[in-house]
Amino acid sequence: MLVGPAKALFMDEISTGLDSSTTFQIVKFMRQMVHIMDVTMIISLLQPAPETFYLFDDIIKLSKGQIVYQGPRENVLEFFENVGFKCPEMKGVADFLQEVTSKKDQEQYWCKKNEPY
Repeated sequence: MLVGPAKALFMDEISTGLDSSTTFQIVKFMRQMVHIMDVTMIISLLQPAPETFYLFDDIIKLSKGQIVYQGPRENVLEFFENVGFKCPEMKGVADFLQEVTSKKDQEQYWCKKNEPY
């Protein structure tokens, strides 16, 4: 529920229990609200579908309570590639971001083969 004028909205795991189509529709509507009302919105999602992921302007990637990346969505892959991790072409970006900061999963994305991991 939103009461009164707000300049920042925080939404935690709004897609829990929803299918990807419904999540997409909600995020699409929220994106329109952000641009029309000139507000800031922070939404946390667990494993968004690619079409939902691409609705976001900016990404904040957290790992163990620390900010790993904060910036435009379109720059996130370049950032991780510059530090040595490459997203495979057939992998969804959101799935890659979920795994690249996991100690058990990240080695598979290491792209600087001539340098130690």
